[in-house]
Amino acid sequence: MKTVNIYTDGACSGNPGPGGYCAILIYGEHEKIISGNELETTNNRMELLAVIKGIECLKEICEVNLYSDSQYVVDAFNQEWVFGWELNGWKTAGKKQVKNIDLWQKLLEQYRTHKINFIKVKGHADNEHNNRCDKIAVSEYKKLEQ
Repeated sequence: MKTVNIYTDGACSGNPGPGGYCAILIYGEHEKIISGNELETTNNRMELLAVIKGIECLKEICEVNLYSDSQYVVDAFNQEWVFGWELNGWKTAGKKQVKNIDLWQKLLEQYRTHKINFIKVKGHADNEHNNRCDKIAVSEYKKLEQ
């Protein structure tokens, strides 16, 4: 099984507001950058979409080291919240509707297809690839502000 490193970031101007996302996939010497934007969205949706779009690029089942500065995304899997939400009909422990159900469901499907390790990185710090993702995600939402 191939091991692919994916770095992701989402950004938003206002919350909600115009948003952008980026994923950088690295396999050996190969690198692929995926990015995009949405006019009216939230930062959390962009963080999730970056992860989903990155994983969608995989052409076969892989082991994925997924690097994200989003505590929301990383903890949902590492703390196993997402599995509880699913079991509880997409309700939080406080019985409130989980936000971004459509994206969580899509990501769960990918999670069950690939072997994904969620790794938290510090945002806007010393991770070169995360910093590149951030710059690209910001440039994506700025395209919508012009």
